[in-house]
Amino acid sequence: MRVLLVKTSSLGDLIHTFPALTDARRAMARIRFDWLVEESFAEVPAWHPAVDEVIPIALRRWRGNWRQAWGRGDLSRFTKRLRQTRYDLILDAQGLLKSALPAFLALGPGAGFDSRSAREPLAAWTYRRRYAVAREQHAIERLRQLFALALGYPLPVCPPDYGLHFSSAHPADVQRLILLHGTTWPSKHWPEPYWAELARIATDKGFSVYLPWGDPDDRLRAERIIKVARVGELLPRQGLSEMARTLAGASGVVGVDSGLAHLAAAVGVPAITLYGSTRVDLTGALGPRQRNLAAEFVCAPCMRRNCDYRGSGAVQPACFETLDPARVFDALRTQMDIQAA
Repeated sequence: MRVLLVKTSSLGDLIHTFPALTDARRAMARIRFDWLVEESFAEVPAWHPAVDEVIPIALRRWRGNWRQAWGRGDLSRFTKRLRQTRYDLILDAQGLLKSALPAFLALGPGAGFDSRSAREPLAAWTYRRRYAVAREQHAIERLRQLFALALGYPLPVCPPDYGLHFSSAHPADVQRLILLHGTTWPSKHWPEPYWAELARIATDKGFSVYLPWGDPDDRLRAERIIKVARVGELLPRQGLSEMARTLAGASGVVGVDSGLAHLAAAVGVPAITLYGSTRVDLTGALGPRQRNLAAEFVCAPCMRRNCDYRGSGAVQPACFETLDPARVFDALRTQMDIQAA
């Protein structure tokens, strides 16, 4: 059976899909997947052994100028590539119009969430087969249920298995702590003074602290943290596969709600992820050595991109004052001790 999986972005959403792929591969040994994904994430689907071909789509780039994309022939070349294969099933695992429309162009019967389950209900009307999957549950479980329903196998009763295996080039005798300080929403950012204090605490306990970056704002933030802490090292800019190997070789990881934090959980490194404005029950990082710390605050989780709390607070966003660096480091050491045991 050959399936086209449509899940275009973002990094965390792609990683959430891996356990469902693992379930499908175990239930149907001969099933193979092609994966339609945003071009900037094209290396990610190939990490999973069930994926044969990766078909990149440039929605983010085309969105700025559709007329130019049409004139250059980008859209016709993409459509031709997409329709080279007739699939037994086209599974839109995103439930958005931006995923449903290219899925509709592909050859084969379409499937996805029904209108009550999809994030954008109109997307469901493009599928031949629609499945009800309760929304108030974790994204990983929603996807595992969708795959089981669409492909016709019993839903496994077991922890999620991402099916990822990354080797590390770093020596095992070095205590490496990776601080994943970058994320999208301003309300998800842990305060920079807390990052600096955590770096100092970790260094005093014998860790070498490293800060990655992905864009100029990330780099500037990392440089500020290192300057204030007077410890830590800025990593060179890394691609996603290289970053996965860096995380896999770490002794521990502390991050905020971001795609890289989900990647750390997926590769099985001892990790702490900090949640303020977002919901752990819906999108918390899941992994065998992962622990999520949620802010205990009057308005958390608010699910707002920007913090609009107007009361007094020691830090901004104010909810993170309940997750101070000493507590975070103690939680990380506990995770590392669990691994050692």
